[in-house]
Amino acid sequence: MKALMKTGSEPGAELREVAVPEPGPDEVLIRVKATAICGTDIHIYSWDQYAQERIKPPMIFGHEGCGEVARIGSRVRGYAIGDLIAVETHIPCGECFQCRTGSQHICERMAIIGVHTDGVFAEYAKIPTSCCWKLPQGTNPDLGAILEPMGVAINGLLKEDINNKTVAIFGLGPIGQFGLAAAAFWGASRIFAVEPNAYRLDMARRLVPKATLLNPSERDEVKAILEATAGRGVDVSLEISGDPHGVKRAFQVVRKGGRVSLIGLPSKPIELDLTADIIYKEVRAYGSTGRLMWKTWYDTQKLLDSGAFDPTPIITHRFPLEKFDQALNLARSRQAGKILLYP
Repeated sequence: MKALMKTGSEPGAELREVAVPEPGPDEVLIRVKATAICGTDIHIYSWDQYAQERIKPPMIFGHEGCGEVARIGSRVRGYAIGDLIAVETHIPCGECFQCRTGSQHICERMAIIGVHTDGVFAEYAKIPTSCCWKLPQGTNPDLGAILEPMGVAINGLLKEDINNKTVAIFGLGPIGQFGLAAAAFWGASRIFAVEPNAYRLDMARRLVPKATLLNPSERDEVKAILEATAGRGVDVSLEISGDPHGVKRAFQVVRKGGRVSLIGLPSKPIELDLTADIIYKEVRAYGSTGRLMWKTWYDTQKLLDSGAFDPTPIITHRFPLEKFDQALNLARSRQAGKILLYP
């Protein structure tokens, strides 16, 4: 089969012919229908510090994907040949304290598909059934491939109820776009979105026309949000950029007694004014990673099934796997939404 591999400790990747994997007793083999590029894949392709600390070549990368069950392990129940599944990235151990108390997504011995084990940038992939989300019959595989990143936004957004709350979103990459749509769906009374990239702002404008979009290179976003909220600030800040400026601003615009969810991954430590922006304001800050297994998946499927939100405009480019260089370099340019690869 064709597979996109990280073959050495250097930038780049190679498309190779490798054997089709055999599923273990608790795994299914899927024929991959669609995959999506994530920031993690860009780290691996670029071979930056993040990748150097985690990746052990040679391995197949890619973790956002959707496929059709082609073979079933000996102990597998509840799946049939032809079922369409979306892939949950995290492989929990099922035995540690976190797993046994309902927090499998932060398992103490977590393995990640496409990082610690072979991933989905291939014609076939073997997936533990503990990481399979069965999709309704007739689901477009393109949508199945983006449920995982959609869930990242939804997990951070729904740490608490947002109905009739004001929300500010910092960063409008694909996950930020998903967060924008989810905030509208779950009843936010007003949504502010902060992003310096004109391409992403235009996409957000078409996705949720009622959102107030702010370009921080043209207007001070803190001043604008405080003016629009009578000086109070927003109920919820959703920080997705990971940029030091965005993180600081997320705390500055949230009201006293408000909530900040932190999703974006800063590349280095960030200095915050804890006294003024968190302690005296009694702000609740949540770190947010991955998806709750499996509550977030039910929430994400609910959004998809509602018909209130069509995520396909967020998918802006599609490439065959053979054009991985072009696809990954486009992703690095930030002049695209979600990019799909087809094995």
